[in-house]
Order: sequence, then structure tokens, then C-alpha cells
Amino acid sequence: MLFPSHYLLVDDSPQDRLLAQEAFEALCPDCMLTCVGSGREALTLFDDPTFEPEVILLDLNMPGMSGFELLKVLKNDPHRVHIPVVILSTSDARQDISQAYTLHASSYLVKSATFTAFLQQVETFLHYWQVNRTTRRAGQAS
Repeated sequence: MLFPSHYLLVDDSPQDRLLAQEAFEALCPDCMLTCVGSGREALTLFDDPTFEPEVILLDLNMPGMSGFELLKVLKNDPHRVHIPVVILSTSDARQDISQAYTLHASSYLVKSATFTAFLQQVETFLHYWQVNRTTRRAGQAS
């Protein structure tokens, strides 16, 4: 199975970053997962013109620069606007979900509470992006 090869996770929780790393290692060992703890760190990565993750996983509630602020910056940048951003948050508040989609998030996932459930959530996410990637490539070939 072919998954997008490079993901960026922006999450201020070291525990959530570790869980994501373990899930990706178990489900997609050939994938690269870059993890940073803040929006500012993520923007610093983009200073390197060769840094281009295929999908960004973004937490909303972070100190300093919130996920909403980072999403707005990314979607207003002509070099980054094409990168799908998937919100991965503990918030299931309607206003957060609505705001994320208003700011052009590609998807919104509420973080699962247990590792087993999170593992299933990541597996579903990876399969979704595989289908999405394959469909986009087929459409471009036509």
C-alpha cells in the first residue's frame, strides 16, 4: 500500500507526539513523520525550500501560535496553500470544527482517548489519504 511519504505533526503535547510516532511506526514504517511542538517551529521548518510535507496534522490548542493561526498562515501562503491540513484536536466543539473548515482545513479529527482507538484512527486516516492521493494522481493523468 502506498501512503503519502512525509507528514508533519504540529502538537504541543509530547505524549501525543510520541503516540503519533508509535502509531506511524506500527502502521506505516516507510512514512516520514516530522514532529514539532509549536506553530512557530513549523514555520521555521518551512524556511527550508526543500521541506514539503504531503499532509500536515495540526493540533488547535497550543500556546503562542494556535493551530487556527498557523492554519491561516499556511492557507494564505501561495507555496503552502496546496498542502492538506488535517486538524487533530481534543476539541469536538462545533465552533472549532466550523472555524477549521472556514480556514480551509481538509479534515477534522477528534483525538481518540486510548492508544488502541488512536491507532485505529491513524490507520483510517492513512487509508483515506492513500485513496485521496491515488484519485488525485489518476485525475492529473487524464
